[in-house]
Amino acid sequence: MGQLGIAGVILTPLKRIQHPKGDVCHAMKKSDPGFTGFGEAYFSTVNPGDIKGWKRHLRMTLNLVVPVGEIRFVMHDGRSESSTSGKFSESILSPSNYHRLTVPPGIWLGFQGLGSGLNLLLNLADIEHEPSESENIPLDTFPFQW
Repeated sequence: MGQLGIAGVILTPLKRIQHPKGDVCHAMKKSDPGFTGFGEAYFSTVNPGDIKGWKRHLRMTLNLVVPVGEIRFVMHDGRSESSTSGKFSESILSPSNYHRLTVPPGIWLGFQGLGSGLNLLLNLADIEHEPSESENIPLDTFPFQW
């Protein structure tokens, strides 16, 4: 488990148990670091080369896992009171780099499909989706080169 250069962002290695008939891929237990409650779980896809973002949740903690494909996550700390305010951090998740990325509220997030086929993420969120609890801004808002 480790920090990614932004206060409160956690990268946790996950178990992937190989089996000849199909693997078991762990995602989260309530005793894990980053677990702050359960609101909903959902899957999202991102096409190869496409970028989704920037989005910031005001109350939701994200717990992101990539069981299929390869996705690049880029975070920007938009919290003025944070010791890492204004900093960027990134992580690439895939079955071969099998980790859970925990992103607290207030962090701007964008993600890009790097795999050539299906790029699938699982979000284990601590609250249910509510449109008024998040904000979206254009990709060119921050000086980041995708």
